[in-house]
Amino acid sequence: MSKRLTISLTKEQRTELTQFTRSGTADARPLTRARVLLLADRSQGENHSNQWVAEATGLHHVTVGHLLRRFQQEGLQTTLYDKPRPGQKPKITGDIEAHLVTLACSDPPEGAARWTLRLLANKIVAQGHLESLSHVAVGERLKKTNLNLGK
Repeated sequence: MSKRLTISLTKEQRTELTQFTRSGTADARPLTRARVLLLADRSQGENHSNQWVAEATGLHHVTVGHLLRRFQQEGLQTTLYDKPRPGQKPKITGDIEAHLVTLACSDPPEGAARWTLRLLANKIVAQGHLESLSHVAVGERLKKTNLNLGK
């Protein structure tokens, strides 16, 4: 069995977390993490077990233990918010999306009855906006804009 972790928040940290949980404008995950830290705080004389904190917040006791260890090792802000995840940034930015929508709403090229996703992708590349673009990426972005190419 592993050693039980305990944390003691400073008065400033406790005030910050209390205001953070009462503001109601944060995402659910950081709010839950803040509640875990407040409930697990030993500086106020309360001695709640990780199992009790887990039941009170609806988390697993292992998750509570991970959060407490993360707080001890990395600090408050790193505990509340996730680290940036690796991955490729989207190719289609706001400017390129505007060109794409404008192009999709314009008349199709000669010899085509309507714009297809492949034609749109090829045209964006031909205009020099991107080096390469998949027709699938074009379709996904147009789907998010609720643009209907069939009408």
